Amino acid sequence: MDKREIKVMKKILNMNDNIAKELRQELAKENICLINLMSSPGSGKTTIMEKTAAELEKNICVIEGDIQTTLDAERIANAGIQTYQINTGPFGGDCHLESSWVKAAIAEMNITDTDIIFVENIGNLVCPAEFDVGAHVNAVVLSVTEGEDKPLKYPLAFRNSQLCVISKIDLLPYLDLDLDKLISNIKNINPKMEIITLSAKTMKGFSDWIDFLKK
Repeated sequence: MDKREIKVMKKILNMNDNIAKELRQELAKENICLINLMSSPGSGKTTIMEKTAAELEKNICVIEGDIQTTLDAERIANAGIQTYQINTGPFGGDCHLESSWVKAAIAEMNITDTDIIFVENIGNLVCPAEFDVGAHVNAVVLSVTEGEDKPLKYPLAFRNSQLCVISKIDLLPYLDLDLDKLISNIKNINPKMEIITLSAKTMKGFSDWIDFLKK
């Protein structure tokens, strides 16, 4: 069997991991925490970022990943957050961000006095989980509208993360969703996963997210 393709893929991933490791160390020296947010499209990441800017008494900035448009970045910038847009469409439309892109974005940003840099990764529960972007914390945002089975269908994103934010809990009365089952499925994939349930609309549970960030 021809193994050349496997060797090429390993080389690409190794290069990404090496850059990610360097970036993680560089930011740690500056006392900056990099948090990578992964999710399906429409989970509520951008709304959470908007509310975080208003509630968190820390200096934050956001690297926004999308295949096309600057719509989410514009929303975040309007909330008073320094924002950098990465669009992958012009380069083939990759469904994930890579560490070299994140590092290049940070090099162009003013991160003086920054406490936290958020990477709002491209909406996808598959590809982003495969690429280390240099984050100190990987977090999955999962809305209650997505059902209990997503951790079982897309385990890598949950296995490679330290936190799961279950969003849009204000919709629970209108859904046929077993929240306890969802949490159980998450724990079956990653028993060490910290789980926060919140609504960015009603702000229920949002203080738990803020407390997590303050830690």
